[in-house]
Amino acid sequence: MAKKKKVEFTMKLGSKQVKQKHKLLKTKINQIDMTKVRSIVDLVENYKGMSIQARNIGGCADVLEKMLTDKERPTVLLGLAGPLIAGGLRTVIRDMIEHNLVDVIVSTGAILYQDLYQARGFNHFKGSPKTDDRKLRSLYIDRIYDTYVDEAKFWATDMWVGKFASTLSPRNYSSREFLWHLAGEIKDKNSILYTARKRNIPVFSPALNDSSIGIGLTEHYHRCKLKNQPSVHIDSIRDNYELTQIVIKSKRTSAIYIAGGVPKNYINDSVVMSYVFNKDTGGHKYALQLTTDSPHWGGLSGSTLHEAMSWGKVSTEASTSMGFVEPTVSLPLLVGFALQKRLGSKRKRIDYTWDNDILKKISYKE
Repeated sequence: MAKKKKVEFTMKLGSKQVKQKHKLLKTKINQIDMTKVRSIVDLVENYKGMSIQARNIGGCADVLEKMLTDKERPTVLLGLAGPLIAGGLRTVIRDMIEHNLVDVIVSTGAILYQDLYQARGFNHFKGSPKTDDRKLRSLYIDRIYDTYVDEAKFWATDMWVGKFASTLSPRNYSSREFLWHLAGEIKDKNSILYTARKRNIPVFSPALNDSSIGIGLTEHYHRCKLKNQPSVHIDSIRDNYELTQIVIKSKRTSAIYIAGGVPKNYINDSVVMSYVFNKDTGGHKYALQLTTDSPHWGGLSGSTLHEAMSWGKVSTEASTSMGFVEPTVSLPLLVGFALQKRLGSKRKRIDYTWDNDILKKISYKE
């Protein structure tokens, strides 16, 4: 019987391919050793050498550090969407303001309302997504996934907002100006609105009507209509005008997007709107996003930061990173990283001087 021929498979690569292969297989994946991790900084630094979303969070930390230590001192715009207060991030966001990590806030109305709700002494409570929602309704308990709130306290806060609006002169306000006045009524030092006012950080909410603050303003409007009296109005186009002035008067801009939604698009559109003032800002110099939305559905919330480059919203030379990790997990990591490295301590604090809807100047102080 004839012997079977032994077949040997050999990989033949040219010298150029060998070099390419060597280059691609140069950096080993970091196998994290938790026995050596002593801080959030240690953890996030280890993430940079790992894979999948750990590496993306490490990339976001790199971008954050660059934007906060850049000598050009870009203005950092923070976009907030999603159930962040219900999720337990109120103090984390407040600390971003207090410790000089952000210069402008653009938020959904719901986040700011829930900040106000807690500032008035009310709370969010642990719940369950498997609960009987019919029973909750009979008890006037509202559910935000696995978090409960007291609807009676929501009603009381809605009405409080309406009564507060009645103390203001009946005219048009940007959301920034209205929220500035509203923050003046807050005494809670852990409040986002309180801290923003203390640090002179403007807070915009372009969809303020779509929140319980909007419900309170509707109550105010209805009461004024019944009495045939003028009322307070939120002027969303004035919001555009004011935020775009911040963008064009800044040396450069950077963006941090937590989730997506209206705040993300609004921050980006402020760059596009700069042409109204005959200025091309070049787009955000740095941008990072934490989101659970996916790019392939085509929506804005999950769209990549590279897609934003095609619109001129983010600079084609920008440092960017996206972490597809839910913000209650990812944001504390990034903020803890920044605070432990004291990244905001050497930044000059920004100061805005407003004359009604005109931004007279942006100045910086130690």
